[in-house]
Amino acid sequence: MSGKEKIQLEFVIKSSPSLLFERISTASGLSEWFADDVAVKGNLFTFIWNGVPQEAKLLNKRINNSVRFKWLEEEEDTYFEFKISQDELTGDVSLIITDFVDPDEKKESISLWESQIGDLKHLVGS
Repeated sequence: MSGKEKIQLEFVIKSSPSLLFERISTASGLSEWFADDVAVKGNLFTFIWNGVPQEAKLLNKRINNSVRFKWLEEEEDTYFEFKISQDELTGDVSLIITDFVDPDEKKESISLWESQIGDLKHLVGS
């Protein structure tokens, strides 16, 4: 097991699961809120922040449900995942993020996710 700590964050997003899935699973959708730019070649996603590329492999994709990536330079047992959950009673749609972070960077990582999800909510009008 890696020295990373698993975190799960849940954000209610006023959006349909299909619209949200488009934003979390495609290069164009991800480049609107998650990274400055995103390029895809097969199952390899290149995320670019401030001109610096980071590569992740798409491990799993379930239509209108979830998408899981693994950073190429990270340990074998880590990944980050976006999962869409819809409450059966209220119809509320949530985005659940699973990530692995260094314990001493946990606060910064959560803050970064909150900022990015803020951008995503603004994008979808939530």
